[in-house]
Amino acid sequence: MAGLIIAPRARIFHGHEWIYATEIKKTFGNPQPGDVITLKDFRDRPLGSAIYNPQSQIVARRFSRRRQDLDLDFFQRRIGQAIELRKRSAIDETLARLVWSESDGIPGLIVDRYGDHLSVQTLTLAMDLRRDLIRDALVSLLNPKSIVLRNDSPYRKAEGMEPGIEMLYGENPGSFQVRANDLDFEIDLFDGQKTGLYLDQLQSHQEVARMAKGKRVLDCFTNQGGFALACAKAGAAKVTAVDISGVACAAATRNAELNGLELEVIEHNVFDFLKHAQPDYDLIILDPPSFTRNKKTLMDAMRGYKEIHLRSLKLLEKGGILSTFCCSHHASRELFLNNLVDASVDAKKSLRLVQDHGQRADHPILISIPETGYLKGFTTEVIATR
Repeated sequence: MAGLIIAPRARIFHGHEWIYATEIKKTFGNPQPGDVITLKDFRDRPLGSAIYNPQSQIVARRFSRRRQDLDLDFFQRRIGQAIELRKRSAIDETLARLVWSESDGIPGLIVDRYGDHLSVQTLTLAMDLRRDLIRDALVSLLNPKSIVLRNDSPYRKAEGMEPGIEMLYGENPGSFQVRANDLDFEIDLFDGQKTGLYLDQLQSHQEVARMAKGKRVLDCFTNQGGFALACAKAGAAKVTAVDISGVACAAATRNAELNGLELEVIEHNVFDFLKHAQPDYDLIILDPPSFTRNKKTLMDAMRGYKEIHLRSLKLLEKGGILSTFCCSHHASRELFLNNLVDASVDAKKSLRLVQDHGQRADHPILISIPETGYLKGFTTEVIATR
């Protein structure tokens, strides 16, 4: 089997599973993009099997510490193990991320389950080339009615692949409803935004909603209304939901109607909305899309977070609550918290930490790969004003 000899002091010797070009001492056997390769250390000792793509900055991703091929048996076994992990967790595995890339030992494969329908992403070339094997494994394990290949992620470009959406199995299910946190949501896995709901935030929706009873709530970057609807159902006095996307606002409005809940949905740029808003809120939620996809723009992203933190804090009086989230793995939990601290200093308001949030259990984290632990959030209370 073709492969790579890894240079000393590479991160793989410290638990990470990725190999960058600068960490390769030698290539042998003429591996081709998408191949399974073997990894060896500088003393010719085996390090395991990896997927290979020289077009990517991450040239190789280890998926096994022994010699292993990506055949049907492999996918059935690894996906089956991932499903069992979700069943052991206190979540509904019929509405969950069933496979989360490296965290489940299948680099670049994401599988989200919405009842009888699956949404799949293949974000590495090796997985994309084996989509038929992945389909067969999913059908044998779950017997779904449909599998949508939702490959519109910009991360595919890093692997030299074009984006696209197609049916991998069955017929396009169109719009259908799912139930999460005792709320009904209308989703469209083929034509809708993203892969459906933000499954990683379902737990945070509940956590924040517990604080919403009787409060005036502002949900910024509402998307399909996840936080807004949870707060309305929990007994908020009034809920305002803001998003720049007309499609997202329409989805949030439909979901409110499905549940018989009242939302004030506003199509607006959140930055501008916060700048001109009146201090009429007791609870403000900030859950923006990632402001950065690489380290080069991280500081620009942090300025964006600082701006929305500062503007939100200026709208809150003593006892007001701010829940803020960041979904970029480039921004560490410490960096994001310090950003909030800096904003509180500029706003001349002191904050007490009420709750620390993270991604749901169906998005498991490998402690040696910090990139798998991307979502962080803090709910804070204003305890002093100027």
